[in-house]
Amino acid sequence: MINDFLWHHVSEEEKKKIQEQAKAVMDSFSKKLSKVEKDVKDIEVGVERERGEREEREENAKAEVNDSDKIDKKIMFDNAPNKNDDFIIAERKGW
Repeated sequence: MINDFLWHHVSEEEKKKIQEQAKAVMDSFSKKLSKVEKDVKDIEVGVERERGEREEREENAKAEVNDSDKIDKKIMFDNAPNKNDDFIIAERKGW
């Protein structure tokens, strides 16, 4: 059973079966998609907000820092699975 999930050479028969399954999935999706209402003229797009733009500040002005904005280093390091002294070791380009 576990070997079914491992890599193996795909035979021509398996390729044909996969193609047929993929075609069946796409055809089914296409039929269901065609049933979706196409009249979207009445749908409103957008978000209403009280303030539309952020307030600009001087480039050298310091932003006000609230207690909720501060990051506790100890909590951050306690949550990090891999760390080394003052550094958190993270995966790079793993996505």
